[in-house]
Amino acid sequence: MAKVQAKDLLEQFKLELVAGEEGLEREFIMSDISRPGIELTGYFRYYPKTRLQVLGKTELSYFKDLSEEEKKDRSHKLCTRVTPCIVVTRGMDIPQELIDAANKRGVPLLRSPYKTTRVVSRLTNFLEAHFAPFTAMHGVLVDIHGVGVMITGQSGVGKSETALELVKRGHRLVADDSVEIRQEDYDRLIGTSPKLIEHLLEIRGLGIINVMTLFGASAVRSHKKLDYVINLENWDEKKQYDRIGMDEETIKIIDVDIPKATVPVRPGRNLAVIIEVAAMNFRLKRLGVSAAEEFSARLTKQISQEKENIGHIDYD
Repeated sequence: MAKVQAKDLLEQFKLELVAGEEGLEREFIMSDISRPGIELTGYFRYYPKTRLQVLGKTELSYFKDLSEEEKKDRSHKLCTRVTPCIVVTRGMDIPQELIDAANKRGVPLLRSPYKTTRVVSRLTNFLEAHFAPFTAMHGVLVDIHGVGVMITGQSGVGKSETALELVKRGHRLVADDSVEIRQEDYDRLIGTSPKLIEHLLEIRGLGIINVMTLFGASAVRSHKKLDYVINLENWDEKKQYDRIGMDEETIKIIDVDIPKATVPVRPGRNLAVIIEVAAMNFRLKRLGVSAAEEFSARLTKQISQEKENIGHIDYD
């Protein structure tokens, strides 16, 4: 998991450093954010001191009404040795007591010109993205008509070659060989490529090729939501493969169940076209259109009609 430090917020959101410069390398240990309202009244028993602290208009307005001794006491208790950072919103003036406490304890005190709700929302998204559950999988991730398709299978089965054909057909490569996956929500997986191999494809016999250089910036993208997994495997004559499409197979990645299909590989099969059609069919299913269910309904209707016809036969 990547480290997140106070200086990362300073750079990412272009905040103003007011005090506590020596603590810019303090690390965050969680993505939760706290707005210390009740703490300013003097109740610090359950103060979440290891969280990022955000002070908005309400908190600072109350703070200004405190006595001089109370301001020093609250500032001292807010700025602990483990508090990663304090952010003041709306570009408001920061009380000197808080600045002094932040400098004394080395707590980075930052200021943002934006509204509190906007600052909290952006900081939360940033921290949750970095602290999200993470894993890496062997495969190729491609954006096909807006569907994030990860192609898996044994080494040498043809994943990268299939991805290259898909790129030639106008789709976009996200990652080859290794896909880094983060769970950014309870049902949302985001796939990215390791920086070392970003935009690169390994084709046996050719070596490493740069997809963006060859096909342009429109042929790649930095990240994509993972929607569908297609596993390629060598054709097994003894195995029964799904021929209708009624079976709903899934694969569990971190805590999310992702729809999965198994496509057998044999000479003469155009895998790129098959995977492209599979992605398009997946989109239709999400819109409530299923060719397999339509075929099943037709078959059931025809069987019922034939039974009725048999029942009306007059044997006399």
